[in-house]
Amino acid sequence: MGDSMVGVYYRPHDQEEEVDEAFYRQLQAGSQSQALVLLGDFNHPDISWEDHTARQAQSGSFLQSIDNFLMQVVEEPTRKDALLDLVLTNKEGLVEDVKVGGRLGCSEHEMVEFRILHGGSRAISRIKTLDLRRANFSGALEQAAQGGCGVSFSEGIQHPPGQGPVQPAVGDPALAGGLD
Repeated sequence: MGDSMVGVYYRPHDQEEEVDEAFYRQLQAGSQSQALVLLGDFNHPDISWEDHTARQAQSGSFLQSIDNFLMQVVEEPTRKDALLDLVLTNKEGLVEDVKVGGRLGCSEHEMVEFRILHGGSRAISRIKTLDLRRANFSGALEQAAQGGCGVSFSEGIQHPPGQGPVQPAVGDPALAGGLD
């Protein structure tokens, strides 16, 4: 998946603007990760996530700081009628199955449950690899030592204890007739 970051954040409702600004700078740096998931209680009850507007200046600054590089994926209120607990991500499809409901202990907030997908969307690999689990390395080395591949060894071939030279399998073109 490459470079990934998961963070948890709590913002007190009366946090100073300069502390918010320091957080926005850290958020900008963290957004450079290939995959970022940031969750927590951001305490911006005046934000309308449907039309991305805010009634208070600090909430407006928060919206501006995440605009264009983070998506908010929680769609239901998490405390009374307010959506305070957010899950933000910089990669579409990284977070799915978001569910809001139930409370933990005496908390006034609803729990938010979600899945982080490993790697996000999957790309189809066009790289072909050889399956060497059944390869006859001893036979290939023996063939090479006999000059079948134009390779010579200055020292003898070492065989595993208790095994002698292995003969090429009948009809195995890679070992019976040499390599082209």
